[in-house]
Amino acid sequence: MNKLIKKALKILLPLFLGGFVLFWVYRDFDFSRAGEVLLYGTHWGWMLFSLFFGVLSHIIRGWRWKQVLTPLDVHPPISDCVNAVFVSYMANLVFPRIGDITRCGILKKHDNISFAQSFGTVVTERIVDTVCIGLITGFTFLIQMPVCMAFFRETGTKLSSFENLFSSVWFYIILLCSIGFFYLLYRMLRMLSFFDRIKAVVLDMWQGVLSLRKVKNIPLFIFYTSSMWFCYFLHFYLTFFCFEFTDGLSVLAALLMFVGGTFAVVVPTPNGAGPWHFAVITMMMLYGVSPLDAGIFALIVHGIQTFLVVLLGIYGWLALALTSRKKSKNLTNSKP
Repeated sequence: MNKLIKKALKILLPLFLGGFVLFWVYRDFDFSRAGEVLLYGTHWGWMLFSLFFGVLSHIIRGWRWKQVLTPLDVHPPISDCVNAVFVSYMANLVFPRIGDITRCGILKKHDNISFAQSFGTVVTERIVDTVCIGLITGFTFLIQMPVCMAFFRETGTKLSSFENLFSSVWFYIILLCSIGFFYLLYRMLRMLSFFDRIKAVVLDMWQGVLSLRKVKNIPLFIFYTSSMWFCYFLHFYLTFFCFEFTDGLSVLAALLMFVGGTFAVVVPTPNGAGPWHFAVITMMMLYGVSPLDAGIFALIVHGIQTFLVVLLGIYGWLALALTSRKKSKNLTNSKP
């Protein structure tokens, strides 16, 4: 019973958090105006063009994952990697942050690939992506510093508090105590009887993490990574041309909102619902867009992009099921 309650809370709490933020952001919103813009004020050619790059970004992520898996001497079909990525994004809508676990589980089920090893490659991917978003954020902050400062003022964020944090001796005391605690925990785990049982799993995962070192074509990996993030950006930026009140915004404005939205998605809500809307609306207002129009943009764009995630997830799930049936049928026919 307790396990059931915990599982329910893990699903319901992110939904509640996202719903609460959405309610707060849209508490005095004119939804009838949003409906009019959706039906009569949206340039669907640009929207479809944007969605094309959204699909392409997921496909490239699947290609890159296939490349990172190859040094482990496992060779799943590239279609399985791509479809697993499709399903993982849909899984995040139900339970935020479970997508990476889901796609590793898919390869385990359909291609009998070690879950620990494939999860290690996902960890490597996330490290690379974190470096990428860090570089994009630093570049954006430098060229859009006045707007960034205005955003911090609007949201009540005080950068001086971060400076005081790192200059405080208590920060380093807590840091050292935390390091000591985790080291002590590690030593205790080594003495426990089950350490040997999990040791093999940890080693498998570590092999996956180090798989990037053995990737043969590093330029191709860099191309996949840069292309994927460029597609993510175009997936967002091209939506500006869908509405008259945003088609005059610059690429730099889109880049700043893209970074802000990326960090907002870190909050564990379905597809960043709520925090993403707040970040994009607040930044868009700094560029002169009215609160109503900014709210309409965030509501329509996020809704359509979430719908795309659902469609791709359903397609990936059906494609994997069909492939699995074909494999089973071929295996049965090959038996004497």
